[in-house]
Amino acid sequence: MSAIVPSRLAALAKLRCSIFQQTYNPTGVRTGAKYLKQKLRGPAMTMYYPTRLNISALARQLPELELVDEEEMERIEDVTSRRKRGKGAPKKAKTKDDSRRAKKKR
Repeated sequence: MSAIVPSRLAALAKLRCSIFQQTYNPTGVRTGAKYLKQKLRGPAMTMYYPTRLNISALARQLPELELVDEEEMERIEDVTSRRKRGKGAPKKAKTKDDSRRAKKKR
C-alpha cells in the first residue's frame, strides 16, 4: 500500500472544517475560540441578584406619598455634624483662578 500524502490530509482537514463550520488552524495557534464559544455570564448573574429598591428614586417619582429615605437623612446629618466640627470636605473652587490663588497662599 502507498502512504497518504500530507498535503492531501491537510486538504481533507480544511474541507472537513468548512463542512462542520469549524475554524481551520493547521499551526495550532491559540485563538481564544474556546472562550468566545462559551455562554455569556452576565444575564445569568443579573437574574441571580434581585433588583434593589431605590427609595430616593421612588420619592422623586411619587412626591404625593411623601416617602423619607432614612439612610440619606442620616448621611446628611453626619455631613453637617462633621462640618460643624471642621472635619468636612473643603469648599469647591468656583473657577480655576480661585484654585490657583489658594495654592499660591500656601
